[in-house]
Amino acid sequence: MNIIGKRYWFFGLSLLIIIPGIIALALGGLRPSIDFTGGTMLEILFNSGKAPTPDEIRTALENVSIAAPGEKLENIQIQTLGADGIVLRVQQIDQATIDSIIATLSEAFDGVTLNMADNVGAAVGGEVAQRAAGAVALAAIGIALYVWFAFRKLPNASRYGMAAVFSLVHDVLVLLGLEAILGLVLGWEADALFLTALLTVIGFSVHDTIVVFDRIRENRVKHKYAPFETVVNHSIVQTLDRSINTTLTVLFTLLAMVLFGGVTTRHFIVILLVGMASGAYSSIFNAAAILVVWENREWEKWFSRFRRPSNAKA
Repeated sequence: MNIIGKRYWFFGLSLLIIIPGIIALALGGLRPSIDFTGGTMLEILFNSGKAPTPDEIRTALENVSIAAPGEKLENIQIQTLGADGIVLRVQQIDQATIDSIIATLSEAFDGVTLNMADNVGAAVGGEVAQRAAGAVALAAIGIALYVWFAFRKLPNASRYGMAAVFSLVHDVLVLLGLEAILGLVLGWEADALFLTALLTVIGFSVHDTIVVFDRIRENRVKHKYAPFETVVNHSIVQTLDRSINTTLTVLFTLLAMVLFGGVTTRHFIVILLVGMASGAYSSIFNAAAILVVWENREWEKWFSRFRRPSNAKA
């Protein structure tokens, strides 16, 4: 199996997956939840057993005023919660306004039950967003340093750390793009659980990547005179069964949780499911291939066609 020989096909497949997500990000599909922006979230169950449509709910709430005289609810975001519930997100409001919302919906739709109310200030939300970005950046830096240290006896050990980080960037872009697409299509929002899933996928991806890199280290000693590209391809083939088997075990479990688990955790599990698949893909087909590209300095060939021949006339 010449996996490394087809590395540009796998790079191209990664781009085909990432580009739609980037477009969705540019269109504003990534919607931070109140965990990051601040606001009020209400989980409401309808006693009738069937939740009304989002448009019907917005129409019912048109006349609800908030604390400041004359101000109305803004940026009402509604997400279904099973057949009989919704998650309602609005700007930060006080308890009196919450009571008014519940009373209005109860009158309009034959009774409702407030299952949960969560209020997050804008300052707290902004601080959480900064810490979330810092957590992802710190994880990437820590991983690069750890991988460099673990493979320090190999030539160009820093490349292994950077290749692992490039693989992580691939997985992060896949998940951000997926979240943006789901935000545009289903109205899903990126909350604290999304960050948890993101960091979990980063850890899983690095774990799989290190297994491949460790086999490369062993084979470089056993086959010291073989070309680097051959050693890398041989190492990937040797670890392929192990990587696929361990990944499928996790994916089958997560798929069962998506199909038969609760609605409240479905968003989190879907992100984990796609992230685990992306992490396994990038570890097998991208991380080690980046080492080969770096070793061969192949970017020089990419841009050589644009260079002007030295003997060309002005």
